[in-house]
Amino acid sequence: MPGAGPRRVRGHATYAVGVDGELVFARAGFGAQAIGYLAGWDLQRRLHEQRCRDEIPDTCLLLEHQPVYTAGKRTSPADRPAGDPGAPVIDVDRGGNITWHGPGQLVGYPIVALGEPIDVIAYVRALEDALIRTCAEFGVAATRVDGRRGVWVTGERDGTRGPNGPGAGSPGRPGSPGRLGSPDRKVGQIGIRVSRGVTMHGFALNCDCDLAWFDRIVPCGISDAAVSTLSAEVGRSVPVLAAVDVVERHLADALGASSWRRADGLAELVPPAAAVS
Repeated sequence: MPGAGPRRVRGHATYAVGVDGELVFARAGFGAQAIGYLAGWDLQRRLHEQRCRDEIPDTCLLLEHQPVYTAGKRTSPADRPAGDPGAPVIDVDRGGNITWHGPGQLVGYPIVALGEPIDVIAYVRALEDALIRTCAEFGVAATRVDGRRGVWVTGERDGTRGPNGPGAGSPGRPGSPGRLGSPDRKVGQIGIRVSRGVTMHGFALNCDCDLAWFDRIVPCGISDAAVSTLSAEVGRSVPVLAAVDVVERHLADALGASSWRRADGLAELVPPAAAVS
């Protein structure tokens, strides 16, 4: 709930990324109030500039987006949608390849100042760790896969409903080799940017989204693996709002924040004129 008081972080950070002060979570919009991507990107830039000037504490935006494809710097023409994708395709300044954002997916944009010396790999691992711990709370044994960024569920499908059942992955475009029967299913995506020592962009956790959106692209440039959701893995609905509280707690812990709280709306962080709709 907005405006909740400070919470002490229990446990310890898995990775030393230098984020050791307060972390503020701002819920920017879910469901019918989902944020358009360009509006969310503009809000990120405003908060990034404020954090660089030390005007706000470390902050993480949490939201759902209206349907959109975002293409990172490593996106190849072959990975992009073929024909009309049904949603805008926006080139962005983060690392990584193309992915989709939209209803049923929890998106997080940490705007945090990394400690010196800056270790981008450790920061990415911290985000992955937070998502892995979140998945575990919903009964999904997520993990890392060597050579692949993000959070994955591994193991052959057994044809039943649940962790390996139908709907637990996207078959991809016609002709994409190996995705339909792949034992590796991606449930969490990560793509970041660090500028002036402060992070932008972040992560997306597939909670209960329509996997057909991913069929129009080669998600994250990986053609030999599938995409899944928490709902598909456990065989029951896991809506975005059910995951928000869990992500907040585990992200604060993984980043090493000394405490965390929720902002009392976006106006606490940016002037009302900068609010998104």
